Amino acid sequence: MTALTLSTAGAATLRADVLVVGVARSPKGGKGLVVAPGAEAVDKAFDGKLATVLETLGASGCEGEVTKVPSPSGLKAPVVLAVGLGTAPEKDETYDAEALRRAAGVAARALSGVKKAAFALPIEAVEDAEAVAEGALLGAYAFTAYQTAKDGRGAKDAKGPLGEVALLGTKPRDKAYKAGAERAVALAEEINRARDLINTPPNDLYPESFAAIATAAGKEHGIKVQVLDEKALVKGGYGGILGVGQGSEHSPRLVKLAYTHPKAEKTLALVGKGITYDSGGISLKPAGHNETMKCDMSGAAAVFAAVVTAARLGLPVNVTGWLALAENMPSGSAVRPGDVLRMYSGKTVEVLNTDAEGRLVLADALTRASEENPDAIVDVATLTGAMVLALGNRTFGIMANDDAFRTAIHEISEEVGEQSWPMPLPADLRKGMDSPTADIANMGERMGGGLVAGLFLKEFVGEGITWAHLDIAGPAFNEGGPFGYTPKGGTGSAVRTLVKLAERTAAGDLG
Repeated sequence: MTALTLSTAGAATLRADVLVVGVARSPKGGKGLVVAPGAEAVDKAFDGKLATVLETLGASGCEGEVTKVPSPSGLKAPVVLAVGLGTAPEKDETYDAEALRRAAGVAARALSGVKKAAFALPIEAVEDAEAVAEGALLGAYAFTAYQTAKDGRGAKDAKGPLGEVALLGTKPRDKAYKAGAERAVALAEEINRARDLINTPPNDLYPESFAAIATAAGKEHGIKVQVLDEKALVKGGYGGILGVGQGSEHSPRLVKLAYTHPKAEKTLALVGKGITYDSGGISLKPAGHNETMKCDMSGAAAVFAAVVTAARLGLPVNVTGWLALAENMPSGSAVRPGDVLRMYSGKTVEVLNTDAEGRLVLADALTRASEENPDAIVDVATLTGAMVLALGNRTFGIMANDDAFRTAIHEISEEVGEQSWPMPLPADLRKGMDSPTADIANMGERMGGGLVAGLFLKEFVGEGITWAHLDIAGPAFNEGGPFGYTPKGGTGSAVRTLVKLAERTAAGDLG
């Protein structure tokens, strides 16, 4: 993991391999490039012509753009990297946190293999420093566990991540700055751990191994972990989780992680879909749709990361995570279309499509989580392709049985830089899941499929409990090129939203 240090040193005096500064397009009505605050000493070393030099090299200040130039005399760092911040804010305004977060991420990605970089981006408050730190630590992420040298002897051939990020313009001895840095480190490390889990091949990450990782993390961070294996699931009557997992040689698990705080007044339950590989089962996915299905446990990874982060930050709120883990495979023992499963709640479900398996494991976990009567439940899942069609690859959908709670989560996600959109749960779509054989079918109308899935889950939430469902099918796994602080592959989507939700709950800001 990339190291983070706070520094009061000036941009011209700190020794580093690279000095990162921000540049932007002029505000409306203006022309040319603007050097962002924090880089004044650097601009002075260029005789006030840093913007001119960068423009000569083709820099425009657009978001995501990087330009490297050799440093002139007067700077300790031999290289200056200018990163685009987009359009500069109007007078008396400041750069928003997400612009800083993305710029820091772009710079960190561009500096793989570098030992130390000093970041002289616009930092006017603790929140700015935290955003830059978070973006840099997330942008520096690289998944290289399975890459070997060309000689095949095991030494990694790829460049390592940026070694150290030094934040200039900060106050290392100030309690608020120190707390902000500690939060950024804890959050980034757990998001990156979630990314590692998502990127791990399914031959190495399956329900039992995922449960073992959760157990080890629980011991390290004072989280109580309970693992229900196949025998315990059978004894408990978890028909949904067992049904999905019965076609695989890897038996399913339900993992409970309980972080408690002596001063907590509220309890938040988080439920994650953990399909460690999804072939579709008997309803086999078509060619071209299987290659990335190791990511179908992204919801469980997000829940796991959020609980551990809450524990590391010592938040005064009880946070319980439920990881519904199974591998969905076709075999002679796999659940078939037409089978009826008796769920943990006692309800029966007719399985019309075995590729609609995520809702089945979540249903059991939601019922179990409801038994503890938490103040709110949030489930997270790569649940439907329909949500990707509706919102694209970078935005997750939010459904809830409480409009105010749905709005609060939407506002939180936007605040932390995760794109989301509130979605409805139209009552008329429920009729499509009526079954002549069972209490409910796991499929309904094709149109509005993401909403249908949400309505199915709602059936298994305890009466009177506030609940929200996050469908992260789009942003959980990035199949395109990296951007901002987002890498190719697993992204850790929803972790920041869940952690901020826990913080707001702890503070009593959600009622």
